[in-house]
Amino acid sequence: MSTKANYTHDEIGAGKIGFSKTRSIIEAAFYGNNVQKVTSLKQAYNLAKNSPGTIVTDMPVYKGEEFGLEKDAKVLLFNDGSVTGRCAAARRIAGANGVDTDDLDKKLMDAVYDTRWKTLYHAEVIIGLDPEFMVKAHLLIPEGEENILYSWMLNFQYFSSGYSKMYKESRPIANEPDIYIFSNPQWSHPEHPLGLTYFNTDTNCAALLGMKYFGEHKKGTLTIGWAIANRNGYASCHGGQKEYTLPDGSSYVASVFGLSGSGKSTITHAKHDGKYPVTVLHDDAFIINTDTASSIAMEPTYFDKTADYPTGCEDNKFLLTAQNCSATIDSEGKVVLVTEDIRNGNGRAIKSKLWSPNRVDRINAPVNGIFWIMKDPTIPPLVKLNGASLASVMGATLATKRSSAERLAPGVDPNKLVVEPYANPFRTYPLANDYEKFKKLVEERNVDCYILNTGEFMGKDIKPKDTLGVIEQVIEGKANFKPFGPISDIEVLEWDGFIPDFDDPEYVETLKARMQDRVTFVKERSKKKGGFDKLPADALEALEKILRELEA
Repeated sequence: MSTKANYTHDEIGAGKIGFSKTRSIIEAAFYGNNVQKVTSLKQAYNLAKNSPGTIVTDMPVYKGEEFGLEKDAKVLLFNDGSVTGRCAAARRIAGANGVDTDDLDKKLMDAVYDTRWKTLYHAEVIIGLDPEFMVKAHLLIPEGEENILYSWMLNFQYFSSGYSKMYKESRPIANEPDIYIFSNPQWSHPEHPLGLTYFNTDTNCAALLGMKYFGEHKKGTLTIGWAIANRNGYASCHGGQKEYTLPDGSSYVASVFGLSGSGKSTITHAKHDGKYPVTVLHDDAFIINTDTASSIAMEPTYFDKTADYPTGCEDNKFLLTAQNCSATIDSEGKVVLVTEDIRNGNGRAIKSKLWSPNRVDRINAPVNGIFWIMKDPTIPPLVKLNGASLASVMGATLATKRSSAERLAPGVDPNKLVVEPYANPFRTYPLANDYEKFKKLVEERNVDCYILNTGEFMGKDIKPKDTLGVIEQVIEGKANFKPFGPISDIEVLEWDGFIPDFDDPEYVETLKARMQDRVTFVKERSKKKGGFDKLPADALEALEKILRELEA
């Protein structure tokens, strides 16, 4: 599919697709006489390289000419001041309960007006890497923010000759207009001290105001791409997917869902000591066709933490840009990155597609297993969920810890366990939409569903070798599941050192409390935001059944 960029005169007007108030404010700015079009990665690289404050390292971009850069391109570093993470508190979604779009539209008008004194850059990319799903996105951003522009074009798919041809040949979707995003990172307003990210995903547009952190632009763009996918029969996935080829020639496709820091990237890229060939779709953003269960990557590169990749690490060969890291001069007199989160938490870099030599843009084979990654101390390393309602509602009540990639509002406890449905804080549509799509995959496509705990189990840390070990048992068909105490719809893979003890009253009471937390969450969502995220009755029933069995 492709989105609609141009209109006949009969298609233009009030109430017609692509012509909402907010979108009209944003799109008009793209045609100002102060706008310069950026049409290639080479152009974007040179703009970013010469932007004030950019640190041009002596680290070469590996095979940069293969994806549109000059052969001598270097890794560029740019730091964002004290802001080094996303800010959920700044998000406003048109149509959500309590969002005053009249007020926000006026602020947006003024934000656009204030950029008239600046040169603005207009870039275009593709989201979705297969003709079945490809949408065009536009970004408008002021001079001085060239590093965000360059990283944005790297993170998504720029219009290379091959992808341009693929996009032109993909099937148009008449009721989905191109995505338009207006950004002004230097914007400020006394009523929005943390900035403002204002989305109207029904009409595929957004304004990112006062947001210096590149991650806001990456996830802000994906937010709209995922909303389009949701409307067109796909499950939108903030997670990773890989395909294992087993010794007998069969394959196993695993999808893992977790927030930043949960281990989803580690799991997605794990090579399992070469036991079997592995093909990677992506480690952060993809979609699943709910009719065929095939999957498509949304972006080519990886926006990864640098904390675990010290200077000189072999993986750093694949860096393209870096954000919020330091730099120094090495023994050879070369400027190199200083990573490991010495400067600040959540140092980041964009890595090229070449980091995964076995990367693909699409996996045709249907998904076999969905793994919800949680950090819930009452869950062993792996449990299996039986029944489509329970499988989906456990994803809707995914419990985890907050990530250093988040910038929290004052007073928010960063250590408190939180529920983040489907590990996707970027949803702009009703939660029931995701619930029904994942339920359909389990119910109609016979996808198995599991919970992976990558945190600690009743005080004992779960190591990566434990996580990869239980996954290998599943994909090889060797997992011996046993009843999870009295709970009829959950089975456990008993793993040495992590055996749940249902004779221990403290454990049972803690487990009941965590299940009650999920029940409470679902009940609260039926009322909050005017019931925007209310789940169907069978979701609550699946959880309450567990409580009844624990209390029997």
